[in-house]
Amino acid sequence: MAWGFWRVPESELKLLEEVRGRQILELGCGAARWSIALAQKGGYPVGLDLSPAHLRHAARLVHRSSRKVPLVRANAERLPFADAAFDLVFCDWGAMTFCDPYRTVPEASRVLRTGGCLVFATSSPFRVLVQNRQTDRVSPRLLYDYFGLHRADYPGEVNFTLTYGEWIRLFRENGFSVERLTETRAPTSAQSPYLNHRESRWARHWPLESIWKVRKFA
Repeated sequence: MAWGFWRVPESELKLLEEVRGRQILELGCGAARWSIALAQKGGYPVGLDLSPAHLRHAARLVHRSSRKVPLVRANAERLPFADAAFDLVFCDWGAMTFCDPYRTVPEASRVLRTGGCLVFATSSPFRVLVQNRQTDRVSPRLLYDYFGLHRADYPGEVNFTLTYGEWIRLFRENGFSVERLTETRAPTSAQSPYLNHRESRWARHWPLESIWKVRKFA
């Protein structure tokens, strides 16, 4: 299990805490590799994704793993689960990037038990300000306004992010307290399949991604 562009190990970041015996929801599970690994550690994960193709691939990997990981096709903006059903909701560049946070954060809060955590990796505001929305490449200069960040349309996909202040306001409004904000830095020899060499060098100086950990207090 590893986070983000630079595959920082969860064993190093320790964002998810003890998972054994906990009810876990992965928002935008893709191939469900995280959920399978958490099941192997004694957790009870559910993988959610909107893509039938992703879920078919996930089902093959779940079957191969011999672990029990329920897979659900649904939109993270309208979760098909009861209130207070989970101890942990998380994703690594999953639905919290590709869905509207004004809908996903309230839904995550609704399905979390008091004391549970929402943990997710997503775009840093820095990245959204320099990512050219026609070429989908990082520019060496600021291209867009910071104030009013919300939706960014790129070729073939839509991303969402907010200003730091707006994230915090949204978390607090939905009963969360911020415990950690990790801004990963590219290692000296970093390579990512999602970035070219120039972009990786850029990420030595400014963060491309943020990993939030917030806890439900009410």
